[in-house]
Amino acid sequence: MMEMSLMEAMVSGGTGESILTSMKFAVLPIAKVFTLCFMGFLMATRYIGILDANGRKLLNGLVFSLLLPCLIFTQLGRAITVQKLLDWWYIPLNIVLGTVSGSLVGLLVAFIVQPPRPYFKFTVVHIAIGNNGNMPLVLIAALCRDPSNPFGDPEKCRQDGNAYVSFGQWVGAIILYSYVFQMLAPPPGETFDGSRVEKPPPPALAAAPEQVPLLTSRASEQAPKCSKALQILHIFVQKFKLKRVFQPPVIASALGISIGATPSLKHLVLTNHAPLFFFTDACIILGGAMIPCILLALGGNLVDGPSAGSKKLGLRTTAAIIIGRLVLVPPAGMCMVALADRLGFIPRGDTMFKFVLLLQHSMPTSVLSGAVANLRGCGEESAAVLFWMYVCAVFSVAGWMVLYIRMLF
Repeated sequence: MMEMSLMEAMVSGGTGESILTSMKFAVLPIAKVFTLCFMGFLMATRYIGILDANGRKLLNGLVFSLLLPCLIFTQLGRAITVQKLLDWWYIPLNIVLGTVSGSLVGLLVAFIVQPPRPYFKFTVVHIAIGNNGNMPLVLIAALCRDPSNPFGDPEKCRQDGNAYVSFGQWVGAIILYSYVFQMLAPPPGETFDGSRVEKPPPPALAAAPEQVPLLTSRASEQAPKCSKALQILHIFVQKFKLKRVFQPPVIASALGISIGATPSLKHLVLTNHAPLFFFTDACIILGGAMIPCILLALGGNLVDGPSAGSKKLGLRTTAAIIIGRLVLVPPAGMCMVALADRLGFIPRGDTMFKFVLLLQHSMPTSVLSGAVANLRGCGEESAAVLFWMYVCAVFSVAGWMVLYIRMLF
């Protein structure tokens, strides 16, 4: 039977799966995620106190710096080939288009709601930026564990899903530390608490920045002629926040793609009988711990509640951000994926590919946006939005997953 296009499935409502079966495949992964988060919440309460604030910080750092890169490297590297690299080109573009459409939705919501003055761009960004890394990996892992899942073989389901999600990690990191970092800047001359920033007058004897020597006179005499080029490179790195862009998950994605797409290197490191497979196997073991650890940390982070950030934003703005991200953005993304499918940008017959694309538009706001918000002085407000966002996402993501499974099967 000829495969039904995504556009036709949207109109007809899908075929092949009953509503109860679709709900089973969509709700059970969310229930697993909720259970692990609840365990983390219990471990962080003052009655148990195992996951205190310092413990959660260390666990988050371990996940971000070691466990997640190991998972990305092994799953993406083992699945990628040169042909797949050409076939998967739409995944990064899907994330960029999702950010653009989310920003437009956020702009519309911000104009309607009129948030407090310093939080206009804050509202736009928290609607625009979805969790395109950790959350889809968690949901796919929970969905594929069921042997009766609609995508077939659990191992292939998990490997393909993780590879598709990991392939777009680098784009998300670039967007986060460029676009989001700039958008979360407070209004010129102000802070997020509404106070004015008075710039101190420059000292009378202070030299202009371009006149301050980077090296002492003796050192400058011994410096090579390429020092100016190094200085320009240093300014470029500082200007575009390249240190923040090249985070461990992005580096792991780059290594996985470069090694996996090179047959000689792949047979040296990544295949089962490779001479260096012991290293890959160790990374597979570490990567397997990423899902439970990040869910325990996420559940523990919810123990502090929304804190004082909710008062600064107000109920109206907080609710608008949540509705914009979880309710208004997914339909726009669904239309874009359907159009891409109609134009032939999506590999035919690969339902997991379509599912990941749809899932990327349905995720709550990225947790890493809270880290960027901390750098910009609005960390409390971002934490409050993320708290209520992830509580509501338990229900919204389950609903969208039911719809997607009904459309695809």
